[in-house]
Amino acid sequence: MTTSPYDAIADLYDPWSRSVTEDVPFYVAEARKAGGPIVELGVGTGRIAVPTAAAGVRVIGIDSSAGMLEVCRRHAQAAGVEELLDLRLGDLATPPVSERVQLVTCPFRAYLHMQDEESRLTAFGAARELLVPHGRLIFDVFAPKRDDIEETHGRWIEREPGIFERADWDEDDRTLVLSVRGEGGEATMRLKWLSAQEWRRTLEQAGFEVDRVYGWFDYRPYRDGEDMVFVARRSS
Repeated sequence: MTTSPYDAIADLYDPWSRSVTEDVPFYVAEARKAGGPIVELGVGTGRIAVPTAAAGVRVIGIDSSAGMLEVCRRHAQAAGVEELLDLRLGDLATPPVSERVQLVTCPFRAYLHMQDEESRLTAFGAARELLVPHGRLIFDVFAPKRDDIEETHGRWIEREPGIFERADWDEDDRTLVLSVRGEGGEATMRLKWLSAQEWRRTLEQAGFEVDRVYGWFDYRPYRDGEDMVFVARRSS
C-alpha cells in the first residue's frame, strides 16, 4: 500500500472540512438501523465514525492514511468512545476485515479515488465480501454541473480561513485534480466521476442490487442532480 496523500494534511483535514455536516445524521441513522458492528471505509479523522460510536454502534474503521487514523484515535478518546472504534490501516481494494457485517459505508465520495472500472469493481467486490447475505453497502458520490466547473476551475479559493482549495477539471476525462494547502500541510488528489447509470451498472456487475439512489442526505429521490447516495444490497 502506497503512502496516502492525506497523511500530509491529517491535521488540516478537520478545519478544511468543518462545514461538511449534512451527511453525519444520515450515516449515523443508517448505522443504528443496522446495529453493530459496521465497517466504514475511508474513515478518515472520524467525522462520521465518532458520532456513530457515540450513538452506541461499534465501528470498524479502515483508512489508507496512518496520519488520519491517528487523528481519529484522538477524537475517539476525547469523546470517550475508543472502545467502540476499531481502527485499521488498509485500503478500499483490500480492507483488513475478517468479520462479516450487515452494513458497509464509504462516505464523503471516497470511491471517486478509484480511477478505472477495474479498480471500482475490485473495491466493490471487496466491500461485498465483508457483508452477510443481503447486507447493505451505502456510499455517496457526485458528478459536477457545468456552472460549478466554470466557477472553480483553475482558481485557488479560500474554503476556510487560511485553507485554500484548487479544482482543476477535465470534462473529457471526467477527472478532478483537487489540491488543498494551508499552514498544516498540502496535498493533491485525483478523483474520477461517473454518471448514476454507470455506478449502478458497476454495482450490479460486482454482485449488488441497487435498492435506492437518493439525491441528498434527507432521502429525497435522485433527480439527475450532482449528488448521489447509493444504497445497494449484496445480491446473495
